Amino acid sequence: MSTSTTPSVLFVCVHNAGRSQMAAAFLTHLAGDRVQVRSAGSAPASTVNQAVVEAMAEAGIDIAAETPKVLTTEAVQSSDVVITMGCGDACPYFPGKRYLDWQLDDPAGQGVAAVRPIRDEIERRVRGLLAEFRIEPAA
Repeated sequence: MSTSTTPSVLFVCVHNAGRSQMAAAFLTHLAGDRVQVRSAGSAPASTVNQAVVEAMAEAGIDIAAETPKVLTTEAVQSSDVVITMGCGDACPYFPGKRYLDWQLDDPAGQGVAAVRPIRDEIERRVRGLLAEFRIEPAA
């Protein structure tokens, strides 16, 4: 962890339009300002997947205003934990960072019914990450 008491997490997927957006939204929603949250993509899309926006709205989280962001070296360097989701070799590696690879289905091209189980698995994993940080999730 960094020297600050606030852990920093970066979620990375190729398009930053689905999985990483959901993960960042759940972590922000559940941790508030107790965790610094970033998300990015190695080849960002122009918009967030609409089925993902709809699935997250069903969970009470509005990500309609989010936009995909490009993965930068600075984002990786300033994060304690880097969680990849299909990023492949595009994600830069820096010693001293904790890397996790979450194998999750890609919601690209899927309808909201197919996105729901991906969303629910991401929420489960984010809650597990909060438990590791010893941070109680917001209600």
